[in-house]
Amino acid sequence: MHLADEAWPELEAYFEEESLAIVPLGSTEQHGPHLPEGTDHLIAEAFADEAAARTGYLRTPTVTVGVSPHHRQFPGTAWVDAPVFRDYVESYVRNLAYHGIDRVVFVNAHGGNVQHLREVGRRLRDDDVAYAVEWMWDESIPDLVDEVFAHNGPHAGPKETALIQHLHPDLVHEDRLEEARDGGAIDPEASIRTRNGSRTFYDCVENSSNGAFGDQTDASAEKGAELFDAASDQLEKLCEWLAARDWDELRAPERVTA
Repeated sequence: MHLADEAWPELEAYFEEESLAIVPLGSTEQHGPHLPEGTDHLIAEAFADEAAARTGYLRTPTVTVGVSPHHRQFPGTAWVDAPVFRDYVESYVRNLAYHGIDRVVFVNAHGGNVQHLREVGRRLRDDDVAYAVEWMWDESIPDLVDEVFAHNGPHAGPKETALIQHLHPDLVHEDRLEEARDGGAIDPEASIRTRNGSRTFYDCVENSSNGAFGDQTDASAEKGAELFDAASDQLEKLCEWLAARDWDELRAPERVTA
């Protein structure tokens, strides 16, 4: 069920029966020379649509621009400042809570959003408004991702390439996969700048001159389909688990006393 596609009487009926919403979030930022800038929000939307279709839970419109200033050197990257993003998402969920939603799954496909979604979730729970959890598809199936790719990458790598090949093959520049690999950082551990336990960088371009990591030539639509199905299973289970919880289980624990 997609909120934006329904009329208010149908939504009223949903809110009378259910209290969970699926909120997809991503980014609009560079993803190497071979993938579209909408990669993250396209992936988030696909997982949210699949979860909504499997479970019947409400899928909201997508937050398509996230916290991405670390990709700003690449043309077209869009971002909002972190405090603005946090306040926007919190207000968005408070709007849903007004209609009766008290639990939310943030279907997030952008690493730059993670810490901010966690902070929003804490604010909402501390105010006893809603219980919101952040979900990242690749973190739900880490063993499979490692098994499928010999040279994975945290950004614009084979895992994201494979998903877009599966979901939106027309948006992948297949003739640039070798360029993405050879001009990027095929070995992220060796390329990402750290010194004595400190991250000595702030922007993606400091680690990869074309914004890509890993070996994109190892990706395929078939691998993308395998990853999508496996992660969708995990998201479905998360939604069902959260919907089945009593509200008292989700509230912040009381202060410890002697």
